[in-house]
Amino acid sequence: MLPVMDLVVVLRAEDAVLDFLSVTRGSASADQEAGEHSGRAAPDPVEGSRGGTVRVLCCDTRQWIDLAPGDSLADRLAALAPHVRAPDAPCDPPGPEALSRLLREAAEGRAARVWTHSPADNRRGRGRIGRDVAAGDHGLPVRHAVGYSPYLQFVSDEDRPLDRALVAAKLDFVNRHCAPLLSTDSPEFVVYTARVPAAERFFTTEGAREREGLFALLASLDDEAATVADPWEFETSAYERSRLEATTLWVAGHRAPAEGPLVEVGACEGALTARLAAKGYEIDATEPNALFRDRLAGRPETGYDIVRVHGDALEALAATRRLPGTAYLLIEMLYYGQDLDLLDGLPTDLVLLALEPAALAERVRPWLAGSTRWTQVDETVLVAPALEPVCGGRAYLSKRGSTGIALRRNATAR
Repeated sequence: MLPVMDLVVVLRAEDAVLDFLSVTRGSASADQEAGEHSGRAAPDPVEGSRGGTVRVLCCDTRQWIDLAPGDSLADRLAALAPHVRAPDAPCDPPGPEALSRLLREAAEGRAARVWTHSPADNRRGRGRIGRDVAAGDHGLPVRHAVGYSPYLQFVSDEDRPLDRALVAAKLDFVNRHCAPLLSTDSPEFVVYTARVPAAERFFTTEGAREREGLFALLASLDDEAATVADPWEFETSAYERSRLEATTLWVAGHRAPAEGPLVEVGACEGALTARLAAKGYEIDATEPNALFRDRLAGRPETGYDIVRVHGDALEALAATRRLPGTAYLLIEMLYYGQDLDLLDGLPTDLVLLALEPAALAERVRPWLAGSTRWTQVDETVLVAPALEPVCGGRAYLSKRGSTGIALRRNATAR
């Protein structure tokens, strides 16, 4: 019986050492587990083929590196070393269909197991590879390395602590072959302590929702956050529901429905919008992301005049002043480097904004201290920090709390 083949799919060659050394070295346990998932009899963990065939796909160059049975660890590292590239080298990773084709061809009908990055790897290129490999139609079982995801703690399915010799081999590989990666300014490719794990941890995603949710959860700064509905679990998270309900009551304490329309900036899919509409508020909800906006527009509340959906971002709202409101709501959306002076151009005398306490302290309070146009008239803790599971319990993270402050435009600035 042929030993089970390990197919390691990484963005760059160094990943095969930094995140997958326990696999690329040719471990018996990897062969045994892959056999179990393939439905074939697994090799004996002691007598079986320790160091079976490992094929490493470097997605940046679309090149396979073959590590033959019987190769020593030193041989395998030497085979990978020439493929480590500079951080600014051109990168042309394959898309989902091409990845599936490459994996089918590489397996050649043999029992095989795929190892790849986590969809929640903060290095987005790696996260994309992990998502695309798991979503493919290659028919092979896939296991993800936890990799680099500093905001999440993972519930893993298999942990492999490395002994001192293997850790020394990792460090030696980095120092010999990855010197430019130790000093680069690139957040995607720089190598430092947290990116060289001494214990390699792996998990299998349980369905598309978990896989896509992990990917979207870490995409808060780009459009890929909208690839799945409700990426931040506003509809299911106890923390988020509590935050939204407290925010609704806080808004109601400052403006009654009869006083005029609210303008909700960055309404996302309408979790807060729906709660305000249920209390009778007339709302102009704005969302520049087309996918989020489509879901917002599809909510039942938007079928009536009480909720109107717009595509404007904060910059356009301040520049055009086309949506006057009795209050502007900037709830959990000033995290993306917006110029706070834009608030001066909003056609309202009341701004209700909410952020986590650290962001308020770092961004809003210094700006407010220097503003001659706005005065803070209220501060309310909406929800306290909490630890909460996400993506069906696959991981958990710290929710940092939310504090609302009400800003009233000074009479001399009107």
